[in-house]
Amino acid sequence: MAASCPLPVTPDLPTLRANLQGLLQFLRDALSISNAHTVDFYTESVWEELVDLPPETVLAALRKSASEAEAWPSETRPLVEAEGEAGMTDFPKIFCETSQKLVSVEAFALAAKYYSVQNLGICTPFEQLLVALRGNQNQRIGENQKAVEFMNMKKSHEVQAMSELISSIADYYGIKQVIDLGSGKGYLSSFLSLKYGLKVYGIDSSNTNTHGAEERNRKLKKHWKLCHAQSRLDVNGLALKMAKERKVQNKVKNKADIEEVFNNSPTNQEKMSTSDTLPDFSGPVISNIRNQMETLHSQPHQEENLCFENSFSLINLLPINAVEPTSSQQIPSRETSEANKERRKMTSQSSESNIYSPLTSFITADSELHDIIEDLEDCLMVGLHTCGDLAPNTLRIFTSNSEIKGVCSVGCCYHLLSEEFENQHKERTQEKWGFPMCHYLKEERWCCGRNARMSACLALERVAAGQGLPEKSIMNYYEKYKPRMNELEAFNMLKVVLAPCIETLILLDRLCYLKEQEDIAWSALVKLFDPVKSPRCYAVIALKKQQ
Repeated sequence: MAASCPLPVTPDLPTLRANLQGLLQFLRDALSISNAHTVDFYTESVWEELVDLPPETVLAALRKSASEAEAWPSETRPLVEAEGEAGMTDFPKIFCETSQKLVSVEAFALAAKYYSVQNLGICTPFEQLLVALRGNQNQRIGENQKAVEFMNMKKSHEVQAMSELISSIADYYGIKQVIDLGSGKGYLSSFLSLKYGLKVYGIDSSNTNTHGAEERNRKLKKHWKLCHAQSRLDVNGLALKMAKERKVQNKVKNKADIEEVFNNSPTNQEKMSTSDTLPDFSGPVISNIRNQMETLHSQPHQEENLCFENSFSLINLLPINAVEPTSSQQIPSRETSEANKERRKMTSQSSESNIYSPLTSFITADSELHDIIEDLEDCLMVGLHTCGDLAPNTLRIFTSNSEIKGVCSVGCCYHLLSEEFENQHKERTQEKWGFPMCHYLKEERWCCGRNARMSACLALERVAAGQGLPEKSIMNYYEKYKPRMNELEAFNMLKVVLAPCIETLILLDRLCYLKEQEDIAWSALVKLFDPVKSPRCYAVIALKKQQ
């Protein structure tokens, strides 16, 4: 286990349950807006049923709230009248008590903002966690390696941030094996293997994805080698430049030192005629000059060798299968230091540890990892945008397998989650559901509904950044319902404002589930990504107690 700082303090289970209680109080009235389907909006006159305001008023209020977004954090608390012991929060009246219609857009927007992940204070800062995990340890070799060209900007952003965290957790536990569930095209798995030297098993249910990942990893290795070959040339060029600069500096310094010796000698301090005897250099003075002259000639070469040794040691620390052998023409002839030989030996011995192995298997909460991975050892389980039930199943597998010491899961596709208390009139045989997971929401028999979970995937930050709503929400109905376009736009904006609250509910459910487990030492929500680049930006992270 690496030397580290104490892990950041995170909210305890009672605090999270209190937040859930307040959030449920708000959603009991607001959820009907999210659960209204766009078709129903027209066919069943949803606007008149749910909103007691003209659409122009709603749009104007939401635009005003958006323009004041920067001031919201400081204004949220003063507008809250009281917080009781149960965690309930009293806002200005949002819905009519009799008709349940929306009557205050300002209060609606304020409550939605209040119950977001960021405002509730339940999110652990990414950088703070990295510092705690690393302690005094430097970041792994290859930290400045840029993402490969065949990742788009979104994927590059996600892979670099998540792999940095995973490698830090792996170092924290001294773990070399990672299991990537729902690995898809293998971007994260390949990056963890090549950049951080981890042994990664990427498991995906699609055989097409598995074969595609194998081919992509082959191309990535080739690209990686080319990148490091160029980096090696750049480093060596810099080393030569530094050596030349040192050579010039040393010449100037040694010349000045020699002149100082002459100037300070007794024979030069006295005025002497040409008929007087030559300066009487004593043994120590001659020795001093000789040593400095020898240094003047020998030191530049020593500096050059030192620079090349330092630059080459970086290459030696890279995974052996990620770097092509260097010819004697590319690097000046020299003997490798014993330290470099030892590093190379260690890297060679671990050459099989930095392997990415794509596997095809359909994962459920009851999947037995030993049947899929023969050499299963202490490992981390990760998932980048695991779809639907795979995200909660990732957490269940983590809690039920002693070999898995940590988990880092970023979920997506909330609309594909299975809900235990949805359609209860139907006969069901499923035992483990995607939602809810924690005891509190199970006791409440809480159900979001598919349309609400679908709206949780809306990206408030992208809309706020001017990227707008998807045209398929709106434009398909534009010509037919053009006279009522203001209603549709206003109603969709209400859904967008409410979306973070539903996502908060799902994330809190997963975090509470982890907090309920006895063998987990630490768990948190961490904002890994820029939500404009990657809207599903929160990771659920947990670490087990050390044995």
